[in-house]
Amino acid sequence: MGITVEVRETEGAPDGGWGWIVLLGGFVITGFSYAFPKAISVYFKELMHDFGCGYKDTAWISSIILAMLYGSGPVSSIMVNKFGCRPVMLVGGLLASGGMISASFTTNIIQLYLTAGVITGLGLALNFQPSLIMLGTYFDKRRPLANGLAAAGSPVFLSVLSPLGQELLNRYGWRGGFLITGGLLLNCCTCAAVMRPLQRKKRTAAACSQELKEMLPPEAGQEKIICENNNDKKPTKKKLLDFSVLCNRGLIIYVIAKFIVVLGLFVPTILLVNYAKDQGVPDQDAAFLLSIIGFIDIFARPTCGLLAGLKWIRPKMAYFFSLALLFNGLTDVCSAKSTDYKGLVIFCVFFGLSYGMVGALQFEVLMSIVGTSSFSSALGLVLLIEAVAVLIGPPSAGYLVDKYKNYELIFYMAGGELIIAGIFLAFASFFCLNQKKPKDSQQKNHGRKGHKGRGKQFSNPEEIDRQMKAQRELEANEGAERGSSSESEEESSSDDEQPKRKGVEGLIEIENPNRIAHKSKKVVEIDVNAPKELSRREREEIEKQKAKERYMKLHLEGKTDQARADLARLAIIKKQREDAAKKREELRKGELISLRLLMQDQ
Repeated sequence: MGITVEVRETEGAPDGGWGWIVLLGGFVITGFSYAFPKAISVYFKELMHDFGCGYKDTAWISSIILAMLYGSGPVSSIMVNKFGCRPVMLVGGLLASGGMISASFTTNIIQLYLTAGVITGLGLALNFQPSLIMLGTYFDKRRPLANGLAAAGSPVFLSVLSPLGQELLNRYGWRGGFLITGGLLLNCCTCAAVMRPLQRKKRTAAACSQELKEMLPPEAGQEKIICENNNDKKPTKKKLLDFSVLCNRGLIIYVIAKFIVVLGLFVPTILLVNYAKDQGVPDQDAAFLLSIIGFIDIFARPTCGLLAGLKWIRPKMAYFFSLALLFNGLTDVCSAKSTDYKGLVIFCVFFGLSYGMVGALQFEVLMSIVGTSSFSSALGLVLLIEAVAVLIGPPSAGYLVDKYKNYELIFYMAGGELIIAGIFLAFASFFCLNQKKPKDSQQKNHGRKGHKGRGKQFSNPEEIDRQMKAQRELEANEGAERGSSSESEEESSSDDEQPKRKGVEGLIEIENPNRIAHKSKKVVEIDVNAPKELSRREREEIEKQKAKERYMKLHLEGKTDQARADLARLAIIKKQREDAAKKREELRKGELISLRLLMQDQ
């Protein structure tokens, strides 16, 4: 009897190979997603001149792009689950490119919000999240390295797109620059094309074993057994966003601090180019300031990641993040007085260093607070809240610039927000999360020592008799010991004052209802011939032993269902053996007859 075994397997993460091409695509998409909203600020001066608007109006473009990038996470998740990563990324690339191409034909600032803001921002969001999912699919052991290399795309593209945008603005104007930028964003479709999903493998094998034959019932025919890998199990339905993570006090503190951070974090990079131009810095040199920030950021992120992995820093990740926020805020405050190009360059160096520290630590702190199992839900909620802050921070800064014509006030406000966030995170973490928890003295030992397994199942009456005999001897010995070891009332009271075992100090003493409390009696009152008083547990054990003994006797007499089934099976086996013996005897007789006939012919 053959047994067909069909095994399904899913290809694991290759940690290399085509994964490096996927990593290159993620590098490009991350660069466009994070650097493009900042690099587009080089066009703000011309947009203000052509549309007759102010700083607050043009700052809304970057804010809308960032808000769409952060706030479209749930939409991207739904589309990825329904259609897969590659189709969603192809659509996102077309939207990002089409938005910038359409923006080159706009005639007012509202149309620019819709095209360059909403459409392009949605396209970048539909590319960014699926690229992270594909990186996690292709990399397992090297996933931290892959994520670090992909994240480096942000500062690299920032250092390239800013001077490139200024050059396009000088040669073709802002409309030509938007048109060419839209063509560059079509590279997102190229990156989407390389996001090849992993294929599943199937293999089939045949197995025939004599032991399996004997174990199967006689009436069983040929069976088909399908063995599936755990990866082929139908996934259970999960919530898109698990709001129960908001019950975590650490997450609430982090969300409040991060909201304050986002209000001022992006303001200096968005207004820096226009501020430099107002100070008389040439356009090309003003755009180069963003390249300096990006270049420093390239080295700051991996260096900060290495420091965060040290043993004496990792347990205090929240305080390290607070230090990075304070550093970034003090950089903004101290640079408010910079009026020449040299001072702005020094500001960009320190700002790139502090900005890289914040970017490298923000998600690591979040993971240390909520853990890896709840990280996806917590990240989605945090990004949604940050989207609100992005819509408030840069436009408010632009409004203040238009009203007071003073960039110094904006840098003070942005730096002050980061300083407040850093101080709040540090003090809230210390007073709310760093409190020592009281020791739980009421924990129970659920290990192997405290586990009581099931009683042993005996196989014959002789074993039952031996157990019953041993039980009676044990009970007789216990009765003799109680009769010979009776003590006075003074001795019993001294026993009550003995120290408790280690680990049970402070517990409330509760009388066990299953145990009989034996009162201390004087020697003259003890009745040796009095019957022993058993506890409920002892009576139950005796009843179980008697029930087992009765069952085994019935089993030996063939009066139980199991005994009848065993006898029937033995009868079938005996009949099969008799039939096989008859067949062998007939074959042997046939061979003898054939041999005799052969000898007669000869």
